[in-house]
Amino acid sequence: MARSCSQWWRAPIYSTISIVLAFMAISAALHASSNNASSPTKPTTYELSLNASRALRRSGFNTIATLFQISPEIFLSSPNSTIFAIQDSAISNVSLPPWLFKVLLQYHTFPLKLSMNDLLNKPQRSCLPTLLRRKNVALTKIDTKSRSVEINHVLVSHPDIFLQGPFSIHGVLKPFSSLDPEDVQQGWDYIQSPICDSNSRLLSDFIESKNMIEWTRIIRLLSSNGFVSFAIALHSVLDGILEHNTSLNSTTIFAPPDFTFVSSPSPLLDRLVRFHILPQRLTYKELASLPDKTMLKTLVADQDLEINGGLNLTRLGLAIDGVQIVSHDIFSSKKFVIHGISQAFRDGRVS
Repeated sequence: MARSCSQWWRAPIYSTISIVLAFMAISAALHASSNNASSPTKPTTYELSLNASRALRRSGFNTIATLFQISPEIFLSSPNSTIFAIQDSAISNVSLPPWLFKVLLQYHTFPLKLSMNDLLNKPQRSCLPTLLRRKNVALTKIDTKSRSVEINHVLVSHPDIFLQGPFSIHGVLKPFSSLDPEDVQQGWDYIQSPICDSNSRLLSDFIESKNMIEWTRIIRLLSSNGFVSFAIALHSVLDGILEHNTSLNSTTIFAPPDFTFVSSPSPLLDRLVRFHILPQRLTYKELASLPDKTMLKTLVADQDLEINGGLNLTRLGLAIDGVQIVSHDIFSSKKFVIHGISQAFRDGRVS
């Protein structure tokens, strides 16, 4: 008995993350039991989860194994599931709030059962759905000769850890999305996912697109420097901007302090946010050097902005579409520049 207990608690599950995970799992289990008192867990499901937990522990995935045994419903919310267990060393020193770790687990669970053979038979650059709403993963590399698969550039290091009943489990070396503590502290959705078309084919790799312009940094800077509502709006429509602007590699953003459109319906909000973004980087000096009435192309295909006062600046300074630039070049890098404006632009076509 003592020996089995030693094996049970062996490896790095004494860490803070294990306590957090256990708390999350127990809370989820209690919540589920209160909502489903008349539908107790079936013995077969319990046996499967116990077997899966043992298989994970034998392969060295102790943290996920613990979660699987304490609260299997986290992974079994769909009739069929493929779970990608993250190696202990990649998550043992990361401190995430319980809700955010649950998001991470959902992103590593697919609502369909796939063995390693199934993954190898998929076309490269295929996209697969996850339990996290609107977030896909992509099969970025498939090598049938070496029987290796990479998902979001992460190697499936332990294929077919468990294949039984309605689900399969594989092991991966690290998370499918990087963990940025600053994004977590700001409360933003830190999951970086690829962009896929309606046929589940990869359109734009998140490494190629999201890192082209530092969107996460832009949103963080806006949020922490008085442009919270515009930061929220940009964050909510960012996936659409990336999907329709895959070659965008520099930008100018005009940020209003109060973006009252943040609660607008999605299509309208998307258009209004894009109306404040140029597909090129223009500093204040470069804007001021342009002639008065120069039209600036925005991310809205049929709607431009007009420079007021270029080359002939008044004492009030430069204005864009009648709106004053009150803080110029407040944030800048090689890829982007942000100017603060006194109020949001008014798109005449949607007002």
